[in-house]
Amino acid sequence: MFSTVRGGSGYEGTVTTTDVPPVPAEQTGGDSLFTVLVALVANGLLAVAKSVAAAFTGSAAMVAEAAHSWADTGNEVFLLVAERKGSRPRDEAHPRGYGRATYAWSMIAAFGLFTAGAVVSIWHGISELLSESEETSFLVNYVVLGIAFVLEGVSFVQASRQVHGASRRFGMHPLRYVAKTSSPMLRAVFFEDFSALLGILIAAAGIGLHQLTGDAVYDALSSIAIGVLLAFVAVFLISRNMDYLLGEAPTDATRSRVISGLLAHPQVERLTYLHLEYVGPQRVFVVAAVDLVGDDTESSLAVRLRDVEADIEREPLIEDAVLTLAQPGDPSLVP
Repeated sequence: MFSTVRGGSGYEGTVTTTDVPPVPAEQTGGDSLFTVLVALVANGLLAVAKSVAAAFTGSAAMVAEAAHSWADTGNEVFLLVAERKGSRPRDEAHPRGYGRATYAWSMIAAFGLFTAGAVVSIWHGISELLSESEETSFLVNYVVLGIAFVLEGVSFVQASRQVHGASRRFGMHPLRYVAKTSSPMLRAVFFEDFSALLGILIAAAGIGLHQLTGDAVYDALSSIAIGVLLAFVAVFLISRNMDYLLGEAPTDATRSRVISGLLAHPQVERLTYLHLEYVGPQRVFVVAAVDLVGDDTESSLAVRLRDVEADIEREPLIEDAVLTLAQPGDPSLVP
């Protein structure tokens, strides 16, 4: 885990990755960024197409789908802002970096999905239930929904490919991984694309029942159902981003990876305490109590601790590390 080692007491050495049990890392920011860009292009095109179809046909379900796509398009823009804000290097004002800005902007995006997508869809569906139904062009709706299903499917396949690849490396179910991952961008795109595909099926069902029965109530009910679906997804995304803003603890695999890396350092003899919390996507803050090799004076130990901290922070996973000396009677931690 920690490839370069140096010590204040004069010790130098190298720890290769073979010295540490291999633990998979999460997806890189570049993968998530590409996933967001694919979703942005798909949703932008669909938002325009669905809006035109909604204006032409007057379908409540199509209005809900247009609101859904516009909300998703805005969300992708917010996610790109989140990536840019959260990737800035740490400075004196933010010693643990700007990674948590990613969760803040992602939460704003999720709130946008709730207001611009869920509320509009539910409100419009209820309004249509209380109004007189009008004739509509079913063919236009089916064509637009068919194209939407293909484009949303392309975006969902990209997100699913990323999720399945990472979940296999972690030995986790894909849905569990995407719910637990520290990447809010990947989680948002995956669930938004999944809800988009489900929303298209709901809209098609409502429009189809309207055509078969001649009763527009099914169209209006599908709009309400799409709104409820979006509200559920939005609340889930808001909740997960809030968890990370409050300082979510990493998974057991990540904890074991950090413990293994610390114990593999030639200057560290024993580890008795470890605190980890995410401060950004794939970035953690480490507080640890360690015993160092040798029997130096207090002043030398302080210098050596700072040197080990600097070594630890070279690992891409570690944003900031704070080490202190272990108490003699404290039990040792193992991976």
